[in-house]
Amino acid sequence: MTEANRNQVFDQVKNVLVELFELDADDIQPQTNLYTELDLDSIDAVDLVVHLQNMTGQKIKPEEFKAVRTVDDVVDAVIELVKE
Repeated sequence: MTEANRNQVFDQVKNVLVELFELDADDIQPQTNLYTELDLDSIDAVDLVVHLQNMTGQKIKPEEFKAVRTVDDVVDAVIELVKE
């Protein structure tokens, strides 16, 4: 995947986080931790997974999302989904 495509995915994930959780876009960087820095909880994570599934048209297995901690991890997960 090219850097431009990765940046597009990052921008989409960032927009989803802003839209779903009313976060400040400036607070969302690739290394930002979803739980400690953005104060998301497990219910928010489920909402995020559902939204990403709708966005990609792919099913996300819960165990695949357990390792996700940062915004960049979410980007990686989306890229993997789209590849399949």
